[in-house]
Amino acid sequence: MRQYIRNIYAGVWTAMVGMRITIKEFFTPAVTLQYPEERPRIPDGYRGRLHNHFEDCVVCLACQRDCPVDCIHIEYEEAPKGMQFATTSGGMPIRRNASRFDIDMSQCMYCGLCTEACPTECLKMTKDFEYATYDRNDLIYEFAKPWGAPVGSAAKGSRKGDAA
Repeated sequence: MRQYIRNIYAGVWTAMVGMRITIKEFFTPAVTLQYPEERPRIPDGYRGRLHNHFEDCVVCLACQRDCPVDCIHIEYEEAPKGMQFATTSGGMPIRRNASRFDIDMSQCMYCGLCTEACPTECLKMTKDFEYATYDRNDLIYEFAKPWGAPVGSAAKGSRKGDAA
């Protein structure tokens, strides 16, 4: 009989503990967002979709080398010696023309190693988080914009024997 009463007491006690937790949570404010209408606040340092500001890319291949899952695919051609395709906004000469600069976000593990390796800081992780698609090929982002024919170097008159 004692065991029967102890079991009843234990059942009532655990129900009261559970109700205490439930009542406490009932009076705390809700944190649910009504998603399409209310947008979540994305914290600084969030690692979202990769974006390449291609006009500043010198095609140094550092991002491709540092990617642990090989989701960055680059094909390029070199400019002849003494020539360049364009210059970055920082003034660095672009001596490689990328015919292909693809990032496969379905393979990306969002580690950020590629963005840290970029010397011109043109490869960034954005705060985009909503890019669900029906087709996996929609997660391959193509950034290549061929520059056209190379032009002469900006440093003219730097050969030996030229008057300065």
